[in-house]
Amino acid sequence: MLAGLRHRLGHWIGRFLERDQPDTQPVVAQDHAALTATIRVGDVLLVEGRAKVSTAIKYLTQSTWSHAAICVQDLTRGEGQVELVEVTMHEGAHRVPLVKYAAHNTRLCRAAGLSEDERAAVAHFMVERIGLQYDMRNIVDLMRYFIPTPPVPVRWRRPLLRLGAGDPTRAICSSLAAQAFQSVGYPILPEIEMLRAPSGRPLGTVWHARDASFIVPRDFDLSPYFAVVKPTIHRGFDHARIPWSDQNEVPEGRKSVG
Repeated sequence: MLAGLRHRLGHWIGRFLERDQPDTQPVVAQDHAALTATIRVGDVLLVEGRAKVSTAIKYLTQSTWSHAAICVQDLTRGEGQVELVEVTMHEGAHRVPLVKYAAHNTRLCRAAGLSEDERAAVAHFMVERIGLQYDMRNIVDLMRYFIPTPPVPVRWRRPLLRLGAGDPTRAICSSLAAQAFQSVGYPILPEIEMLRAPSGRPLGTVWHARDASFIVPRDFDLSPYFAVVKPTIHRGFDHARIPWSDQNEVPEGRKSVG
């Protein structure tokens, strides 16, 4: 009975923490049509969330990005809709249409040098884990997000995301996406160890994959192995075709053209 009560309470807390608050994000700097046309299977979509849990994650990771999802179906397959796999508190790992984030600020990150087969393998890894659930009975793990900006030093903030049970924490920290790339041997932010002979002469390096539970959304943005793809520019942006609302508002440099 106690476990059932904790589970119901956990679901209520999860819904409360993940409730969207559009008013907290007044500016949306995204061309959704361009994003839809540009995104490819295996790409990572970072999202600037607007819920209470998003505020906490952004604060603890010192980043704009609170959420990460992976594209598992793009327009090149002729399905007519782009789809992602993401992990949330309330629904666990599940499939969602890209249009869910049409009114959010996002960033598109693309792993450099992956073959089509490797991209498909990353997507398959995510799809195979649909149904993975967040343990809503772990109230301690959920309650940390009720204090979105705890007064702790910066160096202690990221570890706070690992408070509580292991599996729920890994899910909420977007580590499933990290595991998907690690499954094909692709780095995000690896630890690179320099090997040296007893004399001190360098012998080369060996790379160590970080524990996936330490990977947070901003790490895909910071990684030197992921390119940031700007859909508007990728699609073909021409500033000379901007329909400015008033000629007086056009910058001086623009007025002198033609």
